[in-house]
Amino acid sequence: MKAIVCTKYGPPEVLQLKEVEKPTPKNNEVLIKIHATAVTASDCIVRGFKLPRWSRLGLMMGLALGFTKPRQPILGMVLAGDIESIGKDVKRFKKGDQVYGMTGLGFATYAEYKCMPEKECLVKKPSNASYEEAAAVAYGGIIAGHFLKKANIQKGQKVLIYGASGAIGTTAVQLAKYYGAEVTGVCSTTNLELVKSLGADEVIDYTKEDLISRGELYDYILDAVGKRKSSKLKLQCKKVLTKNGKYTSVDSGSPKSLTEYLVVINELIEAGHFKAVIDKCYPLEQIVEAHRYVDKGHKKGNVVITVEHSDKT
Repeated sequence: MKAIVCTKYGPPEVLQLKEVEKPTPKNNEVLIKIHATAVTASDCIVRGFKLPRWSRLGLMMGLALGFTKPRQPILGMVLAGDIESIGKDVKRFKKGDQVYGMTGLGFATYAEYKCMPEKECLVKKPSNASYEEAAAVAYGGIIAGHFLKKANIQKGQKVLIYGASGAIGTTAVQLAKYYGAEVTGVCSTTNLELVKSLGADEVIDYTKEDLISRGELYDYILDAVGKRKSSKLKLQCKKVLTKNGKYTSVDSGSPKSLTEYLVVINELIEAGHFKAVIDKCYPLEQIVEAHRYVDKGHKKGNVVITVEHSDKT
């Protein structure tokens, strides 16, 4: 089968299209024929080993994934596709089911096929979502779902999402609205209309506005960008919390990939209350160009990779 192999840590060019052996499912696994995956910020961090090697996080990453090159050479964390075959002990799925999910550190979705244990983060795809849309919502759905559930958002609370136009942010805005919050999204000038269209009650341009002078206080603030980027407005976030307000960054711990978060997303998609945000689509063969684009740090929502199969079935 075709797969993108990461030969070593480095720039996008370390990713190479190769022929590798097609996997065979174990008794508790399903074999998924992948139709779409996505290039996430996490994929780019792993590919480039974008953490100081001897920092605490860098050492943890090296121990978990490999210090000189990835132990799992096929990257990619999310997928959407059809179940081609199942192991004899599988009960949740059957051949032909359309599914999507997230492999986490199991990676290996930059390929035509992937085996996953049925108990991992895998759910049936809503009939009103395309494979591309399903692949686009998995990453943000898991991470935003984790932090917003942990925050125990209550109806009427004021929630601010910093980085509201990214993969995690676009999901967080919609989920916070679903939980009944009054949502303020922070993004750049070019993305204000996008964030408004997702349901944000207010939008703030971080390049032009000042949080302190607005006089608003927030019950919960989610930094959906993480510590890699900063701004004057971002530094002000912790100063505009209510007395019992909470501030969380997406790099404050690693969320577990739980199907419960995608079940909520499914319900919203099926009800027509959730929008998958796709910035660009690239074929698998153009994965290097896709990584270059995500590396720039300006994507809106998600960058999706489509996987064309030679048998066309």
